[in-house]
Amino acid sequence: MKRKQQQDDDAVDSCASSSSSNSMNTADLVLQSPSYLSQKQDYIFHGGRRHVRPYYFEFISHVNKRWAGKTILDLFADEFKGRPREYYLGAIKCGRIRVDGEIVPVSYVVRSSQKITHFLHRHEPPVMTDDVMILVKEPDVVTVCKPASIPVHPCGQYRKNTVVGILEAEHDMGPLFPIHRLDRLVSGLLIIARNAAKADFFRQQIEGGMVKKRYIAKVIGVFPEDEKIVEANINYNGSEGRSTAEDAKSSGDDKKVKGKPACTKFTRIDTNGTHSLVLCEPVTGRTHQIRVHLQYTGHPIANDPLYLNQHMDNLETLIAKRIDAGEKKMVSPDDYVYSSEDFSIDPMCTNCPKLIPQGYEEHDEALWLHCVRYSGTGWEYECPYPSWASL
Repeated sequence: MKRKQQQDDDAVDSCASSSSSNSMNTADLVLQSPSYLSQKQDYIFHGGRRHVRPYYFEFISHVNKRWAGKTILDLFADEFKGRPREYYLGAIKCGRIRVDGEIVPVSYVVRSSQKITHFLHRHEPPVMTDDVMILVKEPDVVTVCKPASIPVHPCGQYRKNTVVGILEAEHDMGPLFPIHRLDRLVSGLLIIARNAAKADFFRQQIEGGMVKKRYIAKVIGVFPEDEKIVEANINYNGSEGRSTAEDAKSSGDDKKVKGKPACTKFTRIDTNGTHSLVLCEPVTGRTHQIRVHLQYTGHPIANDPLYLNQHMDNLETLIAKRIDAGEKKMVSPDDYVYSSEDFSIDPMCTNCPKLIPQGYEEHDEALWLHCVRYSGTGWEYECPYPSWASL
Protein backbone atom coordinates (compact mmCIF):
# COMPACT_ATOMS: atom_id res chain seq x y z
CA MET A 1 0.00 0.00 0.00
CA LYS A 2 2.85 2.40 0.86
CA ARG A 3 4.53 1.69 -2.48
CA LYS A 4 1.26 2.42 -4.34
CA GLN A 5 0.79 5.67 -2.41
CA GLN A 6 4.40 6.70 -3.16
CA GLN A 7 3.83 6.00 -6.89
CA ASP A 8 0.65 8.07 -6.79
CA ASP A 9 2.44 10.97 -5.12
CA ASP A 10 5.32 10.80 -7.62
CA ALA A 11 2.89 10.88 -10.53
CA VAL A 12 1.07 13.90 -9.09
CA ASP A 13 4.35 15.75 -8.56
CA SER A 14 5.41 14.91 -12.11
CA CYS A 15 2.09 16.21 -13.45
CA ALA A 16 2.41 19.47 -11.57
CA SER A 17 5.92 19.99 -12.88
CA SER A 18 4.96 19.10 -16.46
CA SER A 19 1.90 21.30 -16.40
CA SER A 20 3.84 24.27 -15.07
CA SER A 21 6.76 23.99 -17.48
CA ASN A 22 4.54 23.58 -20.53
CA SER A 23 1.88 26.13 -19.54
CA MET A 24 -0.81 23.53 -20.25
CA ASN A 25 -3.52 25.12 -18.11
CA THR A 26 -6.84 23.41 -18.75
CA ALA A 27 -8.80 26.68 -18.84
CA ASP A 28 -6.41 28.00 -21.49
CA LEU A 29 -6.76 24.81 -23.50
CA VAL A 30 -10.55 25.11 -23.52
CA LEU A 31 -10.27 28.60 -24.96
CA GLN A 32 -7.75 27.43 -27.56
CA SER A 33 -9.70 24.35 -28.62
CA PRO A 34 -11.23 24.44 -32.10
CA SER A 35 -14.89 23.76 -32.75
CA TYR A 36 -15.99 20.13 -32.56
CA LEU A 37 -17.52 20.61 -36.02
CA SER A 38 -15.59 18.83 -38.76
CA GLN A 39 -13.61 20.84 -41.29
CA LYS A 40 -11.56 19.85 -44.35
CA GLN A 41 -8.27 20.72 -42.70
CA ASP A 42 -9.02 18.31 -39.83
CA TYR A 43 -7.95 15.30 -41.91
CA ILE A 44 -4.55 13.80 -42.70
CA PHE A 45 -4.29 11.21 -45.48
CA HIS A 46 -1.40 8.85 -44.87
CA GLY A 47 -0.60 5.23 -45.67
CA GLY A 48 -3.94 4.56 -47.35
CA ARG A 49 -5.90 5.83 -44.35
CA ARG A 50 -7.89 8.90 -43.41
CA HIS A 51 -6.67 10.23 -40.06
CA VAL A 52 -7.98 13.06 -37.91
CA ARG A 53 -5.62 15.66 -36.52
CA PRO A 54 -5.65 15.15 -32.73
CA TYR A 55 -7.76 17.76 -30.96
CA TYR A 56 -8.98 18.64 -27.48
CA PHE A 57 -12.35 17.24 -26.45
CA GLU A 58 -14.44 17.10 -23.29
CA PHE A 59 -16.17 13.83 -22.46
CA ILE A 60 -19.17 14.14 -20.13
CA SER A 61 -20.74 11.37 -18.06
CA HIS A 62 -22.78 10.97 -14.88
CA VAL A 63 -22.07 8.71 -11.93
CA ASN A 64 -24.15 5.53 -12.10
CA LYS A 65 -24.97 3.16 -9.25
CA ARG A 66 -21.94 0.95 -9.88
CA TRP A 67 -19.57 3.91 -9.80
CA ALA A 68 -21.04 5.54 -6.69
CA GLY A 69 -18.84 5.15 -3.60
CA LYS A 70 -15.56 4.86 -5.53
CA THR A 71 -12.81 7.44 -5.40
CA ILE A 72 -12.53 9.48 -8.57
CA LEU A 73 -9.12 7.93 -9.21
CA ASP A 74 -10.24 4.33 -8.73
CA LEU A 75 -13.30 4.97 -10.89
CA PHE A 76 -11.21 5.97 -13.91
CA ALA A 77 -8.41 3.45 -13.29
CA ASP A 78 -10.91 0.56 -12.93
CA GLU A 79 -13.50 1.50 -15.55
CA PHE A 80 -11.37 3.08 -18.30
CA LYS A 81 -8.32 0.89 -18.71
CA GLY A 82 -7.18 2.43 -21.98
CA ARG A 83 -4.83 4.72 -20.04
CA PRO A 84 -2.53 3.98 -17.10
CA ARG A 85 -3.37 4.93 -13.52
CA GLU A 86 -0.57 7.50 -13.53
CA TYR A 87 -2.30 9.40 -16.34
CA TYR A 88 -5.55 9.67 -14.39
CA LEU A 89 -3.63 10.84 -11.32
CA GLY A 90 -2.16 13.70 -13.32
CA ALA A 91 -5.43 14.51 -15.07
CA ILE A 92 -7.32 14.83 -11.78
CA LYS A 93 -4.59 16.94 -10.18
CA CYS A 94 -4.35 19.23 -13.22
CA GLY A 95 -8.11 19.70 -13.46
CA ARG A 96 -8.61 17.82 -16.70
CA ILE A 97 -10.92 15.50 -14.80
CA ARG A 98 -13.53 17.34 -12.72
CA VAL A 99 -16.64 16.58 -10.69
CA ASP A 100 -19.58 18.96 -11.08
CA GLY A 101 -17.18 21.41 -12.71
CA GLU A 102 -14.83 21.51 -9.71
CA ILE A 103 -11.27 20.25 -9.22
CA VAL A 104 -11.30 17.51 -6.57
CA PRO A 105 -8.56 15.53 -4.78
CA VAL A 106 -7.69 12.07 -6.05
CA SER A 107 -9.28 10.60 -2.90
CA TYR A 108 -12.66 12.26 -3.58
CA VAL A 109 -15.55 9.76 -3.34
CA VAL A 110 -18.15 10.26 -6.07
CA ARG A 111 -21.90 10.20 -5.50
CA SER A 112 -24.72 8.99 -7.73
CA SER A 113 -25.73 11.32 -10.60
CA GLN A 114 -22.77 13.68 -10.20
CA LYS A 115 -21.45 15.12 -13.46
CA ILE A 116 -17.94 14.04 -14.41
CA THR A 117 -15.98 15.72 -17.21
CA HIS A 118 -12.74 14.52 -18.77
CA PHE A 119 -10.90 17.02 -20.96
CA LEU A 120 -8.30 15.26 -23.10
CA HIS A 121 -6.20 15.27 -26.24
CA ARG A 122 -8.26 13.07 -28.53
CA HIS A 123 -6.75 10.81 -31.20
CA GLU A 124 -9.40 9.20 -33.40
CA PRO A 125 -8.84 5.81 -35.05
CA PRO A 126 -8.14 5.93 -38.80
CA VAL A 127 -10.52 4.74 -41.51
CA MET A 128 -10.11 3.86 -45.17
CA THR A 129 -9.65 6.74 -47.60
CA ASP A 130 -12.66 6.01 -49.82
CA ASP A 131 -14.87 9.02 -50.52
CA VAL A 132 -18.37 9.25 -49.10
CA MET A 133 -20.11 9.41 -52.47
CA ILE A 134 -23.39 11.36 -52.60
CA LEU A 135 -25.99 9.45 -54.62
CA VAL A 136 -29.11 11.60 -54.23
CA LYS A 137 -29.38 15.12 -52.82
CA GLU A 138 -32.89 16.37 -52.15
CA PRO A 139 -34.17 19.23 -49.94
CA ASP A 140 -35.14 16.81 -47.14
CA VAL A 141 -32.99 13.75 -47.89
CA VAL A 142 -29.46 12.87 -48.92
CA THR A 143 -28.36 9.32 -49.74
CA VAL A 144 -24.73 8.25 -49.86
CA CYS A 145 -22.66 5.18 -50.57
CA LYS A 146 -21.00 4.54 -47.20
CA PRO A 147 -17.50 3.11 -47.49
CA ALA A 148 -16.54 0.22 -45.24
CA SER A 149 -14.65 1.06 -42.00
CA ILE A 150 -16.37 4.43 -41.46
CA PRO A 151 -19.01 4.63 -38.68
CA VAL A 152 -22.30 6.33 -39.55
CA HIS A 153 -22.36 8.82 -36.67
CA PRO A 154 -20.25 9.78 -33.62
CA CYS A 155 -19.80 6.80 -31.33
CA GLY A 156 -17.07 5.38 -29.11
CA GLN A 157 -13.70 6.74 -30.23
CA TYR A 158 -15.05 8.18 -33.48
CA ARG A 159 -16.46 11.67 -34.02
CA LYS A 160 -14.98 13.40 -37.08
CA ASN A 161 -14.04 10.16 -38.84
CA THR A 162 -17.71 9.33 -39.42
CA VAL A 163 -20.05 9.67 -42.38
CA VAL A 164 -21.82 12.57 -40.68
CA GLY A 165 -18.51 14.25 -39.83
CA ILE A 166 -17.06 13.85 -43.34
CA LEU A 167 -20.23 15.18 -45.00
CA GLU A 168 -20.09 18.14 -42.63
CA ALA A 169 -16.43 18.81 -43.48
CA GLU A 170 -16.37 18.14 -47.21
CA HIS A 171 -19.89 19.12 -48.27
CA ASP A 172 -20.89 21.66 -45.61
CA MET A 173 -23.98 19.60 -44.77
CA GLY A 174 -25.74 19.67 -41.42
CA PRO A 175 -27.60 19.02 -39.28
CA LEU A 176 -28.01 15.44 -40.45
CA PHE A 177 -30.29 12.67 -39.16
CA PRO A 178 -29.31 9.12 -40.26
CA ILE A 179 -32.51 7.06 -40.42
CA HIS A 180 -30.85 3.64 -40.25
CA ARG A 181 -27.41 2.31 -39.38
CA LEU A 182 -24.85 0.12 -41.02
CA ASP A 183 -22.12 -1.70 -39.10
CA ARG A 184 -18.79 0.07 -39.38
CA LEU A 185 -17.28 -2.57 -41.71
CA VAL A 186 -20.41 -2.76 -43.90
CA SER A 187 -20.68 -0.59 -47.00
CA GLY A 188 -23.53 0.62 -49.16
CA LEU A 189 -26.67 2.71 -49.14
CA LEU A 190 -27.16 5.08 -46.24
CA ILE A 191 -30.25 7.30 -46.10
CA ILE A 192 -29.94 10.53 -44.13
CA ALA A 193 -32.76 12.96 -43.38
CA ARG A 194 -31.89 16.65 -43.43
CA ASN A 195 -34.46 17.69 -40.85
CA ALA A 196 -36.21 16.17 -37.84
CA ALA A 197 -39.61 15.98 -39.54
CA LYS A 198 -38.30 13.86 -42.42
CA ALA A 199 -36.38 11.66 -39.99
CA ASP A 200 -39.63 11.03 -38.09
CA PHE A 201 -41.37 10.15 -41.38
CA PHE A 202 -38.80 7.41 -42.07
CA ARG A 203 -38.78 6.25 -38.45
CA GLN A 204 -42.53 5.64 -38.45
CA GLN A 205 -42.32 3.53 -41.61
CA ILE A 206 -39.38 1.51 -40.28
CA GLU A 207 -41.05 0.87 -36.91
CA GLY A 208 -44.27 0.00 -38.72
CA GLY A 209 -42.53 -2.73 -40.74
CA MET A 210 -43.22 -0.90 -44.00
CA VAL A 211 -39.60 -0.72 -45.20
CA LYS A 212 -37.99 -3.38 -47.37
CA LYS A 213 -34.19 -3.77 -47.25
CA ARG A 214 -31.80 -5.47 -49.62
CA TYR A 215 -28.14 -6.35 -49.14
CA ILE A 216 -25.70 -8.47 -51.10
CA ALA A 217 -23.02 -10.70 -49.58
CA LYS A 218 -20.19 -12.87 -50.89
CA VAL A 219 -20.20 -16.10 -48.91
CA ILE A 220 -18.19 -19.30 -48.60
CA GLY A 221 -19.23 -22.27 -50.74
CA VAL A 222 -22.14 -22.99 -53.05
CA PHE A 223 -25.24 -21.44 -51.53
CA PRO A 224 -28.50 -23.38 -52.16
CA GLU A 225 -30.22 -22.43 -55.40
CA ASP A 226 -33.72 -22.24 -53.91
CA GLU A 227 -34.80 -19.30 -51.76
CA LYS A 228 -33.91 -19.91 -48.12
CA ILE A 229 -35.66 -18.29 -45.15
CA VAL A 230 -33.85 -18.33 -41.81
CA GLU A 231 -35.90 -17.83 -38.65
CA ALA A 232 -33.50 -17.99 -35.72
CA ASN A 233 -33.35 -15.85 -32.61
CA ILE A 234 -30.44 -13.43 -32.39
CA ASN A 235 -28.70 -13.14 -29.04
CA TYR A 236 -26.16 -10.29 -28.91
CA ASN A 237 -23.35 -10.43 -26.37
CA GLY A 238 -22.15 -6.87 -25.77
CA SER A 239 -19.01 -7.90 -23.89
CA GLU A 240 -17.87 -10.09 -26.80
CA GLY A 241 -19.25 -7.81 -29.52
CA ARG A 242 -20.87 -10.67 -31.42
CA SER A 243 -24.21 -12.43 -31.85
CA THR A 244 -25.30 -16.05 -31.84
CA ALA A 245 -28.33 -17.66 -33.48
CA GLU A 246 -30.70 -20.18 -31.94
CA ASP A 247 -33.58 -21.93 -33.68
CA ALA A 248 -36.66 -21.42 -31.52
CA LYS A 249 -38.50 -24.33 -33.20
CA SER A 250 -35.87 -26.89 -32.23
CA SER A 251 -35.79 -25.97 -28.52
CA GLY A 252 -37.65 -28.08 -26.02
CA ASP A 253 -40.45 -26.75 -23.85
CA ASP A 254 -38.19 -26.79 -20.80
CA LYS A 255 -35.50 -24.71 -22.47
CA LYS A 256 -35.85 -20.96 -22.62
CA VAL A 257 -34.84 -19.58 -26.01
CA LYS A 258 -32.31 -16.77 -25.82
CA GLY A 259 -32.30 -13.62 -27.90
CA LYS A 260 -34.87 -11.82 -30.01
CA PRO A 261 -36.89 -13.23 -32.93
CA ALA A 262 -35.22 -12.59 -36.28
CA CYS A 263 -35.93 -13.50 -39.88
CA THR A 264 -33.85 -13.15 -43.07
CA LYS A 265 -34.63 -14.27 -46.62
CA PHE A 266 -31.70 -15.34 -48.81
CA THR A 267 -31.59 -15.86 -52.59
CA ARG A 268 -28.53 -16.98 -54.52
CA ILE A 269 -27.54 -14.61 -57.32
CA ASP A 270 -24.48 -16.45 -58.66
CA THR A 271 -21.77 -18.93 -57.68
CA ASN A 272 -18.40 -20.04 -59.00
CA GLY A 273 -18.09 -23.13 -56.84
CA THR A 274 -15.87 -21.43 -54.27
CA HIS A 275 -17.93 -18.39 -53.39
CA SER A 276 -21.55 -17.41 -53.88
CA LEU A 277 -23.13 -13.98 -54.29
CA VAL A 278 -26.30 -13.88 -52.20
CA LEU A 279 -29.20 -11.42 -51.99
CA CYS A 280 -30.10 -10.84 -48.34
CA GLU A 281 -33.48 -9.42 -47.30
CA PRO A 282 -33.74 -8.96 -43.52
CA VAL A 283 -37.31 -8.83 -42.23
CA THR A 284 -36.18 -7.76 -38.76
CA GLY A 285 -33.18 -5.65 -37.80
CA ARG A 286 -31.09 -7.30 -35.09
CA THR A 287 -27.40 -6.70 -34.40
CA HIS A 288 -25.25 -8.59 -36.95
CA GLN A 289 -28.41 -10.37 -38.12
CA ILE A 290 -27.37 -11.04 -41.73
CA ARG A 291 -23.85 -12.05 -40.73
CA VAL A 292 -24.91 -14.53 -38.05
CA HIS A 293 -27.83 -15.92 -40.10
CA LEU A 294 -25.43 -16.62 -42.98
CA GLN A 295 -23.13 -18.39 -40.55
CA TYR A 296 -26.18 -20.32 -39.33
CA THR A 297 -26.78 -21.60 -42.89
CA GLY A 298 -23.20 -22.87 -43.09
CA HIS A 299 -22.23 -20.18 -45.60
CA PRO A 300 -20.66 -17.28 -43.66
CA ILE A 301 -19.45 -14.13 -45.37
CA ALA A 302 -16.15 -15.11 -46.95
CA ASN A 303 -14.00 -12.51 -45.15
CA ASP A 304 -15.94 -12.03 -41.91
CA PRO A 305 -13.44 -12.02 -39.01
CA LEU A 306 -16.16 -12.63 -36.41
CA TYR A 307 -18.21 -15.41 -37.97
CA LEU A 308 -15.80 -17.21 -40.27
CA ASN A 309 -13.51 -18.66 -37.60
CA GLN A 310 -15.30 -22.01 -37.45
CA HIS A 311 -14.81 -22.56 -41.18
CA MET A 312 -11.21 -21.51 -41.77
CA ASP A 313 -8.10 -22.66 -39.91
CA ASN A 314 -6.22 -19.46 -40.61
CA LEU A 315 -8.28 -16.38 -41.36
CA GLU A 316 -5.19 -14.17 -41.51
CA THR A 317 -3.80 -16.30 -44.32
CA LEU A 318 -7.08 -16.01 -46.17
CA ILE A 319 -7.13 -12.24 -45.93
CA ALA A 320 -3.47 -11.98 -46.94
CA LYS A 321 -4.26 -13.87 -50.15
CA ARG A 322 -7.23 -11.69 -51.06
CA ILE A 323 -7.27 -11.06 -54.82
CA ASP A 324 -10.06 -8.50 -55.01
CA ALA A 325 -8.88 -5.90 -57.55
CA GLY A 326 -10.56 -2.99 -55.82
CA GLU A 327 -9.14 -3.76 -52.40
CA LYS A 328 -6.81 -1.14 -50.94
CA LYS A 329 -3.64 -2.41 -49.32
CA MET A 330 -2.29 -0.15 -46.63
CA VAL A 331 1.24 0.33 -45.37
CA SER A 332 2.16 -0.24 -41.75
CA PRO A 333 0.99 2.57 -39.45
CA ASP A 334 4.43 2.48 -37.79
CA ASP A 335 5.96 4.36 -40.73
CA TYR A 336 4.31 7.65 -39.74
CA VAL A 337 6.89 10.24 -38.72
CA TYR A 338 5.63 13.02 -36.48
CA SER A 339 5.58 16.54 -37.91
CA SER A 340 4.71 19.69 -35.97
CA GLU A 341 2.80 20.79 -39.06
CA ASP A 342 0.32 17.97 -38.49
CA PHE A 343 -0.48 18.61 -34.82
CA SER A 344 0.98 19.83 -31.53
CA ILE A 345 2.12 17.33 -28.92
CA ASP A 346 0.33 17.37 -25.58
CA PRO A 347 2.82 16.44 -22.83
CA MET A 348 0.14 14.55 -20.88
CA CYS A 349 -1.28 12.65 -23.87
CA THR A 350 -0.67 8.89 -23.79
CA ASN A 351 -0.86 8.67 -27.62
CA CYS A 352 1.43 11.53 -28.72
CA PRO A 353 3.58 11.70 -30.81
CA LYS A 354 1.88 8.81 -32.60
CA LEU A 355 -1.04 9.67 -34.84
CA ILE A 356 -2.99 6.45 -34.31
CA PRO A 357 -4.40 5.83 -30.79
CA GLN A 358 -3.25 2.75 -28.91
CA GLY A 359 -5.24 -0.37 -29.75
CA TYR A 360 -6.21 0.68 -33.29
CA GLU A 361 -3.05 -0.22 -35.20
CA GLU A 362 -4.57 -3.15 -37.11
CA HIS A 363 -5.73 -2.71 -40.68
CA ASP A 364 -9.42 -2.68 -41.47
CA GLU A 365 -10.78 -4.92 -44.19
CA ALA A 366 -13.97 -4.11 -46.10
CA LEU A 367 -16.55 -6.72 -45.14
CA TRP A 368 -18.18 -8.41 -48.12
CA LEU A 369 -21.62 -7.19 -47.14
CA HIS A 370 -23.17 -4.22 -48.95
CA CYS A 371 -26.54 -2.47 -48.66
CA VAL A 372 -28.05 -1.97 -52.14
CA ARG A 373 -31.64 -0.85 -51.66
CA TYR A 374 -34.19 0.52 -49.19
CA SER A 375 -37.82 1.10 -50.18
CA GLY A 376 -41.00 2.13 -48.43
CA THR A 377 -44.39 3.64 -49.15
CA GLY A 378 -43.86 6.17 -51.94
CA TRP A 379 -40.06 6.08 -51.98
CA GLU A 380 -37.11 3.96 -53.04
CA TYR A 381 -33.34 4.49 -52.95
CA GLU A 382 -30.56 2.35 -54.41
CA CYS A 383 -26.77 2.08 -54.35
CA PRO A 384 -24.36 0.64 -56.98
CA TYR A 385 -22.74 -2.75 -56.39
CA PRO A 386 -19.16 -2.78 -55.02
CA SER A 387 -16.16 -4.07 -56.97
CA TRP A 388 -16.05 -7.37 -55.05
CA ALA A 389 -19.60 -8.29 -56.16
CA SER A 390 -18.34 -10.22 -59.15
CA LEU A 391 -17.49 -13.89 -59.52
